[in-house]
Amino acid sequence: MQKPSLPKGTRDFGPIQMARRNFILDTIKETFQIFGYQQLETPAMENLSTLTGKYGDEGDQLLFKILNSGDFLKNVSEEDFKNGAATTLPKVSEKGLRYDLTVPFARYVVMNRHELTFPFKRFQIQPVWRADRPQKGRYREFYQCDADVVGTDSLLCEAEIILMIHKVFSKLGIQDYSIKVNNRKILTGIAEAIGEAGKEGPLCVAIDKLDKIGKEKVEEELRQRGFGEEAITKLQPLFDANPEDFDAGLEFLKGFLAESETGKQGIAELEETLNILASLGGTRDHVAFDFLLARGLSYYTGAIFEVKAHGVKIGSVSGGGRYDDLTGVFGMPGVSGVGFSFGVDRLYDVMEELGLFPEDNLSAPVLLLAHFDQKGFDYAASLLSQVRAKGIRAELYPDLTKLKKQLDYASKKGIPFVGICGDKEIESKTVALKDLTTGEQSSVTLEEMLEKLY
Repeated sequence: MQKPSLPKGTRDFGPIQMARRNFILDTIKETFQIFGYQQLETPAMENLSTLTGKYGDEGDQLLFKILNSGDFLKNVSEEDFKNGAATTLPKVSEKGLRYDLTVPFARYVVMNRHELTFPFKRFQIQPVWRADRPQKGRYREFYQCDADVVGTDSLLCEAEIILMIHKVFSKLGIQDYSIKVNNRKILTGIAEAIGEAGKEGPLCVAIDKLDKIGKEKVEEELRQRGFGEEAITKLQPLFDANPEDFDAGLEFLKGFLAESETGKQGIAELEETLNILASLGGTRDHVAFDFLLARGLSYYTGAIFEVKAHGVKIGSVSGGGRYDDLTGVFGMPGVSGVGFSFGVDRLYDVMEELGLFPEDNLSAPVLLLAHFDQKGFDYAASLLSQVRAKGIRAELYPDLTKLKKQLDYASKKGIPFVGICGDKEIESKTVALKDLTTGEQSSVTLEEMLEKLY
């Protein structure tokens, strides 16, 4: 007999895990909707022509391809096999599992552009698949939770992203975190200011290691990446600056980027975002200016966000930024937008490590109706619909068995209350309500039980 197993890099989620995940997802979904975002779903599979070429060569290798139905080899010749995968693949596979939610969203916007109302605000919570090597914290199937606004350049969107992050983290009980913000134009300006225009990518990769390897080794890495001594000397003020003081960081950069128009534009956008945030009643709490934050350099053109929870081993739990050409690859250029994503799996790990999930079982019934015999079963059944009508999660033990077994069932399932229905209760039209947490038991009417449990 074959032993059941899971594909590597995938997981089952039991009732407790699902209840906790739904607690996180419902919190995020409710927040998105309050801010005017509408939910969107796209198919698990997309045409390979939609997916390939959007994630670079490495990303293309990580796409899960789906074999054509039927005889998928019917159009493949011996010569095709000799020519390798590049020749064979288009003849055996036309579709693939989605790699992220951004490319399908771009495809959706282009296909439905005449029906959509712009600016278009959407959120999407769905699994994605990547043929990556499984390891701790990295899976082949995982959820992404994206929110994007397209069709506007307004920095109101950036300010509202900060507000949404604040709201979600407050509801989840995560109190120690930072929202790091930067602007792609500031990074461009730094490279220009040191005489290395266009090299902000390798510059930021090296400087990002400052805390780990120290200034001398960072300078050595910069030399290896082709930066001259003059440029490295001009960088020294960046090493000594204190980015934790937001206002001081902005003032420092205004001087450092005085000769870069692009850099000054980045600073102006950041200041305007903060002004809008204040006008919306938001605060700078947890907001930190990191003028070396560099994520998504190949596609972000404006604001950059990264959110980290403190006191845990997990890395960033959210991130995003502004882009200028989301739909250009599908023949609809010039659509500006801004978006960000919550890492649901990482948020789960953070909350579990910090012990932030509610102690009660979020999905278990509150009440189990128990009985001694068929007469008690029938009486309990007559009460069940009235309990559920009040919105109380409840169930009736289905089998005629010993009361101890029914109490054990409730205890193992995390059901806090058991309503015992015996001859005495039937006669007096009451229920013996037992609190499994304290062990206390009392005789109550249906109305009294509903009031206690509701």
